[in-house]
This record gives sequence, structure tokens and C-alpha cells, in this order.
Amino acid sequence: MRHNLHLRYLTANEEDKEWGVKVNFVVSQEVAPGEKYPSGDHPHRYLFNPAQGRILNEYQLTYISRGSGTFYARSTGKNEPISLSEGSLFMLFPGEWHTYAPSPDTGWVEISIGFDGAIMDNLLENGFFSPSVPVVDMHNNAMVKILFEESINIASAQESGYQQLLAGMIIHLLGLISFSCKNRAFIGSNTSEKIALAKSIIENEYKTITAEELSARLNMGYSNFRRIFKKYTGFAPGKYISEIRISKAKELLTNTDMTVKEISYELGVDNYDYFTTSFRMRTGLTPLTYRAITKGHAIL
Repeated sequence: MRHNLHLRYLTANEEDKEWGVKVNFVVSQEVAPGEKYPSGDHPHRYLFNPAQGRILNEYQLTYISRGSGTFYARSTGKNEPISLSEGSLFMLFPGEWHTYAPSPDTGWVEISIGFDGAIMDNLLENGFFSPSVPVVDMHNNAMVKILFEESINIASAQESGYQQLLAGMIIHLLGLISFSCKNRAFIGSNTSEKIALAKSIIENEYKTITAEELSARLNMGYSNFRRIFKKYTGFAPGKYISEIRISKAKELLTNTDMTVKEISYELGVDNYDYFTTSFRMRTGLTPLTYRAITKGHAIL
């Protein structure tokens, strides 16, 4: 029985390559229970024996929209394959040995996108993704399935600028994967509710609230609160409060005629010189220069 295969190998001009993400192929295939996998319809460089595995020189995102199977890569450090089911998404990395296959009992429907480029290289280098964590459960995120399915339509039409559109979809997918991974650690706890309450308090009381007072209001020890808040938001509580004050300062500088000293007092900063210095350190501009630029009174 032949695979239900929709495959598009894509070309890229010099402009496409400079965009930062270049898409090499998009493929959707349905593998029936007990059917041979993979089929012989792919170019040789993509064919592999699941028992032997393979190494590629590009990145791939593969989404399982139906069925089940297994995935294994040496970089995971696991001795057993990882189970895949409907909604599983796995990432392949250049130079990483891997193998995967649908279950003979269920088969599967997979959609894969192969790509490369400096944007993904940079994300990998800076630790946003890791070959040691290649599989993510995305069954609760309907947007992932929509993006993968739409990529097939875009690759089929290949209208002018389609490479850039596909690149944008890949970046969107990577953002969704990163979001899911970061929030996975907080599932089953009340951490998100605690942090949401903390952020609400800061939004309303940023003029006077301190990080220590905030932890006390939430009935949490300060060290534990600081650790959790930073892990969840990327900011230490005190830094987050300072960032909110700077954001409010920008709003007041742009939308009012208050003096810089009045704005400093409005934000709960009694030391005008400290406020000016802090604003410049965070924005690279003095408050007056920022006001002139955002009100259209200055030319850089």
C-alpha cells in the first residue's frame, strides 16, 4: 500500500538565504497501520532505515497529527525510545544521530519542515533549544497544527515571497515550542497564579512596593519567591519593579508635559539625579532626549 504523501522540495534564491531561515522542504504523509516506513519516494539523502538511524545536516520540525510511534536520539542520554502520540512534536538537529518510526499498530500522520539558517543557529547557540530535549507535547495547542497544515498549502503554491512566509511560520512555531517548554515546569502548581498576583500588585503599587514586601504579601519566603519569580519571568523581582517604573516613565515623557523632576516624584523616586542616571543606563538616552525623540522634536 502506497503512502499518502504530499512532498515539496523548495528552491531558495540569494535573497531567501539572507533572510535568516531557509526552508528546504515541507512534507505531509499518512502511514497506514503495518505499512512500510519510510517510503521510497524521498530523495536518497532523506531515506533511512529506522533500525540504523541517520544524521542530517539541517534542522527539522516534525508534528504527529494522528497516530503514535517512537523517537530516539543519542543526545537525549536515554536508553529507551521516547513515545510519540497525537500532538507530539520533535526537533532534529544537524549532526545529531536519530531515528523514529510510526507504530505498526496505529500508523501515523506526520508533517515535517526541513530548514536551516543563522536564526536557528543563534537560538541553539544561546541555549533556547537543545538536542537533549527534542520532543515536546503540543496536543493542547491548536495553533501548532494550523501552522503545520498551512505550511503545506504555502509550499504547494510557491507564490512570490513564500520562503519568507514559511520562515515566519517556523519562527512562530519555535516561539510556541519555547513557551510550552518554559511553562511545563509550572504545570500542576499554583506558581502561575502567584506570579500573576505579584505582577498585578507591582502594576498597581510600583511606586512604593519592594520585592521583600511583595514576598511577604504572598506568604512566601523571599529567597524562594525571588527564585521562582526569576525563573518564571526572566527578571529578579526588584529588577522587574524597576523595569515597570522605566516603562511608566516612558509613557509620561511621551504623553504628558510633566517635568522630569515631576515624573521622578510621580514614580516614587525622590532622588532626581538617581532617576536620570537610571533611565539613561537602561535606555541609552537621557529623559529629555527620549522625550524629544518620541514627540518628534529631535532627529537622530
